[in-house]
Amino acid sequence: MTEKPGLEPDQWELWHRWQHAQRLLTAELDRELQRDHGISKAEFSVLLTLRGAPGRQLRVGELADALAWEKSRVSHLLTRMEGRGLVQRTEGGARRTGVRLTDDGYRAVEGAVLTHGSNLRRLFFASLAPEQAAAIRDWSEQLIARLEPGA
Repeated sequence: MTEKPGLEPDQWELWHRWQHAQRLLTAELDRELQRDHGISKAEFSVLLTLRGAPGRQLRVGELADALAWEKSRVSHLLTRMEGRGLVQRTEGGARRTGVRLTDDGYRAVEGAVLTHGSNLRRLFFASLAPEQAAAIRDWSEQLIARLEPGA
């Protein structure tokens, strides 16, 4: 049996609905982080990653890899976050190659983790049946195994 190119109309509809739901959820989570903690979802991702790193610091390249972002995007964001006292660049040889979480950044992420968890529970998990959660988890793991290098 040969595979047909393209998608069936119901597959396109599913894809568009999934993308739309994902955009709405991400936008709402971002709005709530901004409103409640004054940080964006991107800043929260940086703070959370540094919070979990040894010594609460990483090289900028390691941070970019951990977030699967371009290094230039990370560098621009770190410049803004450093100006607000959330992170501090560190020296490595002749260049500023590292970044560490400041005490203010740690306090910001600790508060945001609780709120973000509550928002995820309310917006995502509250209406999800256990069998739906299991199906999403299984599908996600299959997709990661297919697409993630070295998975």
